[in-house]
Amino acid sequence: MIHSKVTVVFCGEEHSVSPEAGLTIGRSGDLEIDDNPYLHRTFLVVSFDNGFWWLSNTGSTLTATVADEQGLFQAWLSPGARIPLAMKTLVVWFTAGPTTYDFEIHVASPVFQSVTSDPVETGLDSADDVGAATVGRVSLTPDQKLLVLALCEPFLLRREAGTSQIPSSSAAAERLGWTLTRFNRKLDNVCQKLADAGTRGLHGGVGKLASNRKARLVEHGLSTKLVSEDDLALLQGLGTTDVATGDASTTRTHSTTDSTTDSEKVAGTPVVAAEQGRT
Repeated sequence: MIHSKVTVVFCGEEHSVSPEAGLTIGRSGDLEIDDNPYLHRTFLVVSFDNGFWWLSNTGSTLTATVADEQGLFQAWLSPGARIPLAMKTLVVWFTAGPTTYDFEIHVASPVFQSVTSDPVETGLDSADDVGAATVGRVSLTPDQKLLVLALCEPFLLRREAGTSQIPSSSAAAERLGWTLTRFNRKLDNVCQKLADAGTRGLHGGVGKLASNRKARLVEHGLSTKLVSEDDLALLQGLGTTDVATGDASTTRTHSTTDSTTDSEKVAGTPVVAAEQGRT
């Protein structure tokens, strides 16, 4: 049987995968990610079985987000689950303790081919209007997009898969020139909005947001292209700090008080549309 060549790329290093032996990924796997006590010794496994290449989660607590390069596909890989490596390039994100990692899987000759359907005729004039009419689409206010962007900034600034730390809430709030109270309120709002739309891992139960929602939000934002490198320009000029008082301020034109709700801003401001990844 002829096997397609599979390569895993992490921190610029390529690791070829043997169909007979596979490749284990973790704290002490064939691919040693990091000496991180929060990371399983063997977390993910790339293997060949029944004519397909697979990615399996063999850990007990950690999850992984798997997506294609275009942000058209996203899967949440829970402990004990596995998915076929059906696309030419997949990107995998996971978080262990305070650190988030990502690596790429390249399949030389995938069994399946990714296709993109043509836009549906709706009678609307602009491309933005067509996108806004898509079922399952989530609209983010400008502030909500800035919040996601501030959390994803360290990942968007680097050029290759590897390791980054998600900013603390206080650091992200300062980056945006917001108070911590305002940041936390908007973080709850955007996580709740995405959870209501079906994004998994952002809600910890009835009336309770997941404690690791920032990590899951970053993984979701990157995997579905909710934010990209092109959006980094939106952060320019934000988060300046008054040296005398230590208070964060912002150069944005609208008020920085918490009195205006997100729904009120949507009513008078163009919203940012984000396509949900399909699981």
